[in-house]
Amino acid sequence: MKYLHTMVRVTDVEASLDFYCNKLGLTEVRRKDSPQGRFTLIFLAAPGQEGVAEVELTYNWDPETYGEGRNFGHLAFEVDDIYAACQALQDGGVTINRPPRDGRMAFVRSPDNISIELLQKGEALVPQEPWTSMPNTGKW
Repeated sequence: MKYLHTMVRVTDVEASLDFYCNKLGLTEVRRKDSPQGRFTLIFLAAPGQEGVAEVELTYNWDPETYGEGRNFGHLAFEVDDIYAACQALQDGGVTINRPPRDGRMAFVRSPDNISIELLQKGEALVPQEPWTSMPNTGKW
């Protein structure tokens, strides 16, 4: 068995690509439009992870209302520097819902409220401000 991808439904392709690609750093691997099925599939991967573990964004052309999908859980990505990653996201206008107070873990949310966990590669970094005293914001 081989893990292929995780699918999340999105309501705004441009906002989702801005978040996943421009802010989170994933790259678009491939895209498929299905006029007969009235949907678009966009596959994303972290650089160097193409074909290993991908995220499939599914955009249904006919509007639907999706719940927050908290029963889905979250997507998780390993980062080289949790503080730099969170700062870059915050600078891009992304709310850090669960700051990396421990130097190891943080949570943000996509435009469609999908929880994204960021984990420090290797050992946790030494706790530092402003993250140490930053409270949680919203749900994560």
